[in-house]
Amino acid sequence: MTNATNDLCLLDRTEAVAKLTLNRPGARNALSIDLLDALSNRLDELAQTDNVNAVILAGAGRAFCAGMDLKAVLDEPGAPAQLLTKIANVTLKLRALPMPTIARVNRAAIGGGCGLMCVCDFAVTHDDAKIGYPEVDLGVCPAVVAPWLVRKVGAGVARRVLLAGGTMSGTRAHELGLVTSLAPSDSLDEEVRNLAERIASGGPVALRATKEWLNKLDGSTLAEQVNRGALISTEVVTSDEARACLSKAFSR
Repeated sequence: MTNATNDLCLLDRTEAVAKLTLNRPGARNALSIDLLDALSNRLDELAQTDNVNAVILAGAGRAFCAGMDLKAVLDEPGAPAQLLTKIANVTLKLRALPMPTIARVNRAAIGGGCGLMCVCDFAVTHDDAKIGYPEVDLGVCPAVVAPWLVRKVGAGVARRVLLAGGTMSGTRAHELGLVTSLAPSDSLDEEVRNLAERIASGGPVALRATKEWLNKLDGSTLAEQVNRGALISTEVVTSDEARACLSKAFSR
């Protein structure tokens, strides 16, 4: 991986807490192929790292993550399949990390960004954050992130959220169970850091054993569902309907 690509996902560590930062702030950390590659490689690093008991996932700049890079879907042939396959792989790697994960959700977590948030074991945001899955509004199918939302909030709530589309406030996301806790926007970092340090103070062996068992309890079909979701999403996003909706959205 080149240094330029490496810079798209930063990895810092303070004692037993590691922090992953999506670093494409000019695009609100939209999930491009290069960013997903960088995140995937950082997750591989963390999976092999000892003495880390908690991981924070954050976004640089004004948003956590604006979701899949939809402009690339329109402009780059073959991009949809690559993007969605990589999103599926990254979510599986993030879930498989042996240590607990915390999403630090500043301002916005949309579509695939909301998917990353739901993969994490904890998510902290603020009241007026913008969170949700507006895919159906854009002629896109959220199939690749649907299994994670179902695991997070249950099938009934997931059905309402995904079929209704749109976005919701951080307060509403907390009420529905998408978000673990709320913090004032000016103390989000403090809240996340305190949570990470509290988790990291636990026994490393116990934390990893518990995380591994919880992942197994998710069910053996999860990876199959996520990868199948990537195929379904690719079929829809490459349709004439989706391209027309996306073109209209970008022309506004």
